[in-house]
Amino acid sequence: MPDRKRVEAFVAAVVSGDHVGAIRDFYCEDASMQENATEPRRGRDVLMAHEAKALARLQRMHTHPARAVLVDGDRVVINWVFDATDQSGVTRRLEELAIQCWQGDRIAEERFFYDTATAWRVVEPG
Repeated sequence: MPDRKRVEAFVAAVVSGDHVGAIRDFYCEDASMQENATEPRRGRDVLMAHEAKALARLQRMHTHPARAVLVDGDRVVINWVFDATDQSGVTRRLEELAIQCWQGDRIAEERFFYDTATAWRVVEPG
């Protein structure tokens, strides 16, 4: 079960933009991630490679401060908002809930929930 400070350190790492480093530093070696109802990705190295590949396709990824962070024993829920700017300069926003199961001070399982009809909607500059 993570303490609140450990969860806050994880959130700070993601907000800082170090998404791959956050996976390295806060996930179990055999951790899994799942997008909505798709098949989960498994293994920290796989998760880091997937994240690095996704970020490499972008000009910029901006992670907003978490809107809410709930900690209940080994369960954590985070309300994230991400703005991804593609290579052509178009910025799209995703708002999601991440539900995590922690083992000690590391994330063992994470599942993301978001509305696919409004996911990655274009955000106007300004």
